[in-house]
Amino acid sequence: MNYEHGRDGVKQDFQRAFHLYCRAALQGDTEAAYNLGFMYFNGRGRARDLALALRWFKQAAEAGDIEARNILARYTDVSSVDDENCKQLEPELNLIVDANPNKQKVQSWVNQIAPYYSIDPELVMAVIRAESGFKVNAISSKNAQGLMQLIPETAARFGVIDSWDPIQNITGGIAYLHWLIRRFDGRVDLVLAAYNAGEGAVERYKGIPPYRETQNYVKQILARYGKSVHPIPAQTLNPLLSQQKI
Repeated sequence: MNYEHGRDGVKQDFQRAFHLYCRAALQGDTEAAYNLGFMYFNGRGRARDLALALRWFKQAAEAGDIEARNILARYTDVSSVDDENCKQLEPELNLIVDANPNKQKVQSWVNQIAPYYSIDPELVMAVIRAESGFKVNAISSKNAQGLMQLIPETAARFGVIDSWDPIQNITGGIAYLHWLIRRFDGRVDLVLAAYNAGEGAVERYKGIPPYRETQNYVKQILARYGKSVHPIPAQTLNPLLSQQKI
């Protein structure tokens, strides 16, 4: 909603709002369905289309939304249609979710997602190994979740709706790595330190924070990854995937 309305410090971005609403509505979220209907109904960032609007209002109404029901009652002579625009967004990478993937499956997902962000897949795999040991249901004492151990705040920051969905989790983690690589000029040690302890800690200490966990984390991944510098990726990303701009 912040992307749709351009509030709380977020730049208005109708395409981003539409994408996130689609992801949520397709998973059954009532408010997202209503908001999609509203965008189509009012031509808000989308071409005005009453039939598509009614498709989403119908979903919201069936879930108990009173306003959606009132709108449907006014347009009984109009038939709703399926929203192919929404359907086309999510399967861009043509990935099939496996609730219990092995390392090879995780590698295949990373190999497909990482190039959209111009991130080295081997760096991503090294982070996943250190964070979760390739366990989809991994959770830490700080409520970091999934393969790339996203805390709820980071997940929300990068558009992840369901951190337990391995593809969303990987995408959110890679989006965060993309942001950090640009933030720290490609220095892998600082990127890793920030991924573990937060970019604020790295900036506060002007380097790797003096935390034993973070220092061991950086050493462990650097030893496996073997590269101290990562090429700085372009800011422009595939608009169908999560992104965070500096």
